[in-house]
Amino acid sequence: MTENYTALYEEHKKLGASFTDFGGWQMPLKYSSELAEHHAVRQSAGLFDLSHMGEVWVTGAEAAAFLDYALAGKISAMSVGKAKYSLICQEDGGIIDDLIVYRRGDSTFLVVPNAGNAPVVAAALVERAADFDVVVEDASAETSLIAVQGPKAEEILLRLVPAEAHALVTELKYYAAVEVPFTFGGRTAELLLARTGYTGEDGFEIFVANDAAAELWQEIVAVANDGELVPAGLASRDSLRLEAGMPLYGNELSRNGNAYEAGLGPVVSLAKESDFVGRAALEAAKAAGAGDTSGRKLVGLKGLGRRAGRSHYPVMKDGVVVGEVTSGQPSPTLGYPVALAYVDVEHAALGTALDVDLRGKAEPFEVIALPFYKRVK
Repeated sequence: MTENYTALYEEHKKLGASFTDFGGWQMPLKYSSELAEHHAVRQSAGLFDLSHMGEVWVTGAEAAAFLDYALAGKISAMSVGKAKYSLICQEDGGIIDDLIVYRRGDSTFLVVPNAGNAPVVAAALVERAADFDVVVEDASAETSLIAVQGPKAEEILLRLVPAEAHALVTELKYYAAVEVPFTFGGRTAELLLARTGYTGEDGFEIFVANDAAAELWQEIVAVANDGELVPAGLASRDSLRLEAGMPLYGNELSRNGNAYEAGLGPVVSLAKESDFVGRAALEAAKAAGAGDTSGRKLVGLKGLGRRAGRSHYPVMKDGVVVGEVTSGQPSPTLGYPVALAYVDVEHAALGTALDVDLRGKAEPFEVIALPFYKRVK
């Protein structure tokens, strides 16, 4: 597999990052302690490089109608300036990727797929666009994405924004985006700022051209006070999103599952009049009670002991395998093990006592409500 490097790779090296392969990209796993990075995001702020994510622009007179067909959600109902979480599915309802769509104009949309899936999603969108008056442009290779996440994220970013533009940041709602002037590298440039994230905290994601990414990163670090912000890697990003009950493609989501089993039924718009790829299969799955009265359902598990369940560990009821862990680890914030797992629907009710097979030893867990962690607003 070809190794890809983000425009911020040299910055990570300077900071002493430990790297790992993620979706074909060399990404920082951690800089010092993943626990310290996790706690920094919960208590102050963390700085993430998300430039391995994709950016695909969809423009043209039929852009909204096209995305209604290509994706599971009703994209045409979005207001300009808003963002929407959605799915791109196969004909059989299997999930190719989960992604975020930003409506930047009446006929202009930005689709942001996950790292390893970005080329596949871009290709699928091009293929599905054949009968529509749209242009699909994959801008992933030219675009960097930097996230500042945590309770002090807004305060830190305001130091880079001229005072007359502060309201653009402070009044920006969750799952919305706006062009904001940022001053860095001795100049002011308008950048797309989104109030989105993958940590369960307040925070922002900034889209910036590759050739300006390092200067923006350095400026964010420079304006933060001592102990106010730390660079954070994929290890803390994973523990943060797990506490927030957010699915990870390849763990909770895959081509072999569907939205209803994953608890993402509300993301699928069967109410929209237009056809969309995977509609017939998803209608059938819903009618069959997938994730409700049949099959398996994604649930949250709280460990009653100290040992954590890990991905692919069997979930048992009275010694019989009834499911499988998709993600699990000790929760740094909550102080006990947490896991996401698919379990047979008859054992998915809140309060159900289950065991996870930890390499031959049954460890007690309990089904609890998601998310495990929710920030106080």
